[in-house]
Amino acid sequence: MRVVGVGLDAADVGRVARALARAGFEERVFTEGERAYCRSRGVPEEHFAARFAAKEAVAKALGTGVLALGLKSIEVLGSAPPRLRLSGRAREVAEERGVKEWFLSLTTEAGLALALAVAVGDAPSGGASEPGAGGGL
Repeated sequence: MRVVGVGLDAADVGRVARALARAGFEERVFTEGERAYCRSRGVPEEHFAARFAAKEAVAKALGTGVLALGLKSIEVLGSAPPRLRLSGRAREVAEERGVKEWFLSLTTEAGLALALAVAVGDAPSGGASEPGAGGGL
């Protein structure tokens, strides 16, 4: 097993709170389970922001943009520890990249939500993730 990809993202909690006030944003971006979880928390906008950052971090770990995967195809479950459930295009890309397991960390501090996603698995043969392949610094 090896690290297949790492993604890091930050989301401004205030910006996410303003987006949540717009009609349809919450339903377009978050699964029903994510919405129920966040709405049950003391400061829902922090939890929504952390999940938004997680979706971006997962897409980065997979080497794609989140819109190419579909926001709702990346679902964050629970919080201690947070877990991922991928579906649709996100699941397909993860399988293509040989991802077998995810590690996810979420936190909020000073109006920011941060997410770190680490994809672990078997690197596909012939890819840039093989030792010595690709152009590092």
